[in-house]
Amino acid sequence: MVRRRFSFGLVSRLSSPIYGRSPCSGGIWTPCLGQKRSFMTAKDLVESEEPEKKVTNRINMFSAINQALHTVLDSDPKSYVFGEDVGFGGVFRCTTALRDKFGRHRVFNTPLCEQAIVGFGIGLASMGNRAIAEIQFADYIFPALDQIVNEAAKYRYRSGNLFNCGGLTVRAPYGAVGHGGHYHSQSPEAFFCHVPGIKVVIPRSPSQAKGLLLASIRDPNPVVFFEPKWLYRLAVEEVPVDDYTLPLSSAEVMRKGSDITLVGWGAQLAIMEEACDEVSKLGISCELIDLRTLIPWDKELVEDSVNKTGRLLVSHEAPVTGGFGAEIAASITNSCFLRLQAPVSRVCGLDTPFPLVFEPFYMPTKNKVSMIQHSKHTNCRISFQSMCG
Repeated sequence: MVRRRFSFGLVSRLSSPIYGRSPCSGGIWTPCLGQKRSFMTAKDLVESEEPEKKVTNRINMFSAINQALHTVLDSDPKSYVFGEDVGFGGVFRCTTALRDKFGRHRVFNTPLCEQAIVGFGIGLASMGNRAIAEIQFADYIFPALDQIVNEAAKYRYRSGNLFNCGGLTVRAPYGAVGHGGHYHSQSPEAFFCHVPGIKVVIPRSPSQAKGLLLASIRDPNPVVFFEPKWLYRLAVEEVPVDDYTLPLSSAEVMRKGSDITLVGWGAQLAIMEEACDEVSKLGISCELIDLRTLIPWDKELVEDSVNKTGRLLVSHEAPVTGGFGAEIAASITNSCFLRLQAPVSRVCGLDTPFPLVFEPFYMPTKNKVSMIQHSKHTNCRISFQSMCG
């Protein structure tokens, strides 16, 4: 079977700022018949809190992730990190120096077999350990789909909560990078959002990555944690040195506004923030929300925002058809229908394999987002004026 490998020279350039990108409660899964998906809170099992303003270091995202892994390995002797090439630091250097400090029995390389990596993690977690599995690129998580969907996600449910693999966290770099092509640029988060029993988490920045990863590892449910590879080196900010967690399933309002609500996650939020700045020159006030956790997502916060603004735009890198933006659009249309002043819009990737030289045309850019925002706002004002004579 022919498999892929990046040269280290190419990997070292994966987070270069091409095309002008700028940085910018845990619970136990319980089946609930006849109702919406439900996570029962378990504050005794995972503590979630916003980071206090303490001692910080200015670091990039891969360093913040390395700090989080170091914190877990140092504080929990039953935690393990494993995956392809993690022993020497991984292709993105997220596991640098971990094996030297914690030993080969806790940080170790695996064969090039994603199904085996996740399957091993499920067994390790089911015995009460913290299993932190790395998939080298999210594009290659699909061989492990059966293990995640049919084993990890259903383990607690099928045993009536007698046993579980809640200690499993699957890390995977995802998304565009400027020159990754169709095998190193995909955004597969929507595949996993269709699966009850797992959580899907995506950070937007170094401080978010550290807090959300620590919360994911300590959460009593299996978590798929996607890391925007474009931001590994590009996103730099002050990150608390101490151990802290950020709440899962709790979205964050990054920017308050009154005319339109924008919802996104991961690296796309930097693009959306630029678009908000652009249309603010035209007098359009945007409320920008980082979803942070896609499943289960913070529907209430988004509803409150849309009820205030009357408009919603969702943007993500994944193809538009079947993307998670469609779920948000359908849900908000159903719950906020009488308050919407315009149809929900989606600005997403195209329904094509991820291109190489045509990546700039595929991506949901600042101009695409700005154009839709301005169009929705202008059309609504014209429609309202015509109705009022």
